[in-house]
Amino acid sequence: MESLSRNPEVLWAQRSDKVYLTIALPDARDISVKCEGEGSFSFSAVGVQGESFDFSFELFGNIVPEGCKTKAGLRNIICSIQKEEKGWWKRLLKSEEKPAPYIKVDWNKWCDEDDNESASDASDDNDAGYGEDDESSEDEGMLYLPDLEKARGN
Repeated sequence: MESLSRNPEVLWAQRSDKVYLTIALPDARDISVKCEGEGSFSFSAVGVQGESFDFSFELFGNIVPEGCKTKAGLRNIICSIQKEEKGWWKRLLKSEEKPAPYIKVDWNKWCDEDDNESASDASDDNDAGYGEDDESSEDEGMLYLPDLEKARGN
């Protein structure tokens, strides 16, 4: 077994009061998430084949450690991180360097500053469970298509 740690894909999106991180790691176990007030975020977990995944970074702004929630689904881990002050961050990380290649914008959850705030307020903590419909599917997200040969009577 490799002792090297790997980085899972991390998708991020923000609202004026929260940052959402979706960590693509199916069937992870021993999940550990640590949030610290000055913006330090760290994650570790063990993958399905026993491989170790972890990363940590300094977020752009300060966060509320008690306002960090984590929800593990079948295919990913969703972290909701409460910002200390409401407002839009210019980027996810404090560093101005280009982020690591495994960090990407989650365009499905992205909300611009000028988007309607009330839309995100209404779904507030339910956001942490987004994507539950596709997570409950046991068929790896495949579309159901009827057997066309049987339908034609062949």
